[in-house]
Amino acid sequence: MPDKIITQSQQWTARMNRTIPCGSSTGSKAPLYAPEEPGVIVKGKGCRVWDADGREFIDFRNGLGPVTLGYGYPAVDEAIRRQLDNGIIYGHPHPLEGEVAELVCELIPCAEQARFLKTGGEAIAAAVKLARAYTGRDHIVQIGYNGWLNSNAVGGAAMPGRTAQVLPGVPLAVSSLHHACRWNDIPALERLFEEFDGQIAAVVIAAEYGTMEAGGAFYPAVRALADKHGSLLVFDEIVTGFRIAIGGVQQYFGVTPDLAVFSKGIANGMPLSVYAGRKEVMSCCAPGNVVISSTFGGETLSLAAAKACIDIYRNHDVPGFLWRQGEAMWGGLKRLFESKGIPATIRGFWPCPAFAATEGKAGGDVLPLFFRLAYKHGVSLYNVSYVNFSHRDEDIAEALARLERACDEYLESTSD
Repeated sequence: MPDKIITQSQQWTARMNRTIPCGSSTGSKAPLYAPEEPGVIVKGKGCRVWDADGREFIDFRNGLGPVTLGYGYPAVDEAIRRQLDNGIIYGHPHPLEGEVAELVCELIPCAEQARFLKTGGEAIAAAVKLARAYTGRDHIVQIGYNGWLNSNAVGGAAMPGRTAQVLPGVPLAVSSLHHACRWNDIPALERLFEEFDGQIAAVVIAAEYGTMEAGGAFYPAVRALADKHGSLLVFDEIVTGFRIAIGGVQQYFGVTPDLAVFSKGIANGMPLSVYAGRKEVMSCCAPGNVVISSTFGGETLSLAAAKACIDIYRNHDVPGFLWRQGEAMWGGLKRLFESKGIPATIRGFWPCPAFAATEGKAGGDVLPLFFRLAYKHGVSLYNVSYVNFSHRDEDIAEALARLERACDEYLESTSD
């Protein structure tokens, strides 16, 4: 007999699985650790969320990254409400489209021109199309997960942290033009340039979260290789933009790509992405050339949110806050793991670090059990977790206290 469905969250999970493949339109949102993990979230405020059963969680998933300021952030919500009174979308551009593009070009080092779409994956696909048109070449090198619309390389990231040797739905003729390369592996990248000499249109890089500090040497080396071989360099800043720095890793490491994509950090949860770069490359979007067009690219509610967010980022040094509070939160949890002998750690830059299992007892099983217990004690985590601008000192202290109880319960459940 199957387990009896008890909670409203579990009831929602069962109901949604009947009509939605995987139970969610976003693969990473489907719950893995029921009943402790919420099946659905019905409300968010600041840095906390509530499920259908009224359980409260201090949240570090943040919508899988887009909620940079906090749920229901007043200045952003007010900007959305003001624009809602005047309309959502029209048959011509709204001034917000120009205003936000100007802000993007002011703040992002590579951006001389910018255009908008709704998701990071489609913006990466747009950048790839531009690179092929500009260079007249077909081959693309993918480093890291570049969104489902560009998950075409055999051996590449089919999902974050998950590689694939078989790519259902991707014809061989397409996958043969996409080549996976590991983060911080210059020799492998050099071999690809040798094998496909004069054929590589672009190298598209999404940073490895746990070892992002390697970008200090890796990004300049890739920039030099791309220049040497006449290829474009595209930075996937979907996660790192407005988080590592306002201008992303290109600002932090001082390496300017030809094109870049920003998305998750730009509008506090409203659906918006940007592809931006050198004017001579972006001008390939001109009429009669590359067709990249979306009815919803200039939707005004998301642009109003983005304008408000960017103003807050600049005036309140939001990235600096994320670094400081991230260190307090993730450094504190890392010390808990170490002091209690739990075989797990947290690696990478404080605004978006990655959990990892370490050598020792329980090995790779540690994180599933720890995440389950974190949910049990009211903390929502993910493999890559984030603080937002609403995580104040008292929230961090409370979250660490809850997670210490989860650590203690982990030790109890795994003791011999």
